[in-house]
Amino acid sequence: MRIDDCIHFCAPSRLIIELGYRHKLPQLLHSLGYRRGLLVTDRFFADKTSWVSDYVAACAQLGVHVDVYTGGQPDPTTDLCDQATVELRHILDGQRPDHVVSLGGGSNIDLAKALCVTLPDGRPIRDFGAGVTSDSPVIDHISVPTTAGTGSELTPGTILFDPATGIKTAVMDNRLRPVIAAVDPELTFTCPPKVTAESGIDALTHALESFVTLDSSRFDRNGSADPGYSGRSGLTMLFARESIRLAAAYLLRCYENGNDVEARVGMCYASVYAAMSYGSAGLNAVHGIAYGVAALTHKSHGATNAVVLPYAIDLLRESRHAELLEVARMFGIDDADDVQAVRALPRLLRDLVGKLGIPTDLNAFGIARASLKDLLSDSLGVTRLAKAFPIGNIEEGYAQIIDNAWQGALRDEKAERLTAA
Repeated sequence: MRIDDCIHFCAPSRLIIELGYRHKLPQLLHSLGYRRGLLVTDRFFADKTSWVSDYVAACAQLGVHVDVYTGGQPDPTTDLCDQATVELRHILDGQRPDHVVSLGGGSNIDLAKALCVTLPDGRPIRDFGAGVTSDSPVIDHISVPTTAGTGSELTPGTILFDPATGIKTAVMDNRLRPVIAAVDPELTFTCPPKVTAESGIDALTHALESFVTLDSSRFDRNGSADPGYSGRSGLTMLFARESIRLAAAYLLRCYENGNDVEARVGMCYASVYAAMSYGSAGLNAVHGIAYGVAALTHKSHGATNAVVLPYAIDLLRESRHAELLEVARMFGIDDADDVQAVRALPRLLRDLVGKLGIPTDLNAFGIARASLKDLLSDSLGVTRLAKAFPIGNIEEGYAQIIDNAWQGALRDEKAERLTAA
């Protein structure tokens, strides 16, 4: 317990984690009274697996009609959402679905969340940039993730790339949280190593960021009585700890051997627990900078987080010493000197990123040094994340993270170089 916590914790009304649960989902939806659904997925799952056809057939036997949209894409855009809204409203011919099911990774889940607010009235998604008003209808969403990492199946936001601004934009509202998160670890078994690595490091990033983010007693809720994010608390930190512990044990194992069932299931739990943490606590600098990196490189969300993560954690060694010492011990850093143990953590995280086949510096990621000023400006522009970074001078801190990440050098390494020079 932390006596000054101001907890505002939201979770799906139903969270299910069970091997093979996808086969039981139609019966659950029928029992809850759903009769007309929309399944949002992409061409891969529709064409290369039997999951979509099996699901539609099972629902039909129970009297639940399902329309299927297979236009999901990596890093969905606001334009894609608006195009899908127009197309689906034509196909549905005025018959509004009583639920939307998303099947896929975070991209498909985010697109489905957005469609839950755009389909009822056909409004463009940009209309909801300032939030979802109380009188806006929102369709119930059931999420079925196929990766272990994004946590979008439990969180209140949808993240879309806006071509008009060149950056990712968020629509945040607790009504966008799926009403059911159906996590079937078997759906992750076929993830290739690259997807396994990038989604897994995304889960670890969520857990770490939310573990060290701004406290709930200091978090700016913008006067909202129902904030999507509200800062870390003793409750969110419980979930973050368990997520970090699981990721430390299973992430690399899962990447190195995709047939390791224990590791696959372990990372599904790590992803869920991370989402239970950051879905209320929120995130900060890693994601804020990663959005800017993604705009410049169009690399995956997990990879852009990974390249920033060690350098952001490095900057918190003093302000979050106790928390990072816990993390260091979870990763097996056993140096008897606590300061040295925390100092070793960012190096270990950078090594982990490299072992997962992801570049460990922004230069190798393809970002020119001349772009760093714009990257800083774009990153600071995501103010909801910047103001949650628990340091004194946020602009200075972001600049240091970006410069260190471009050079691929942690603070101690830069100091060593200066001394040697």
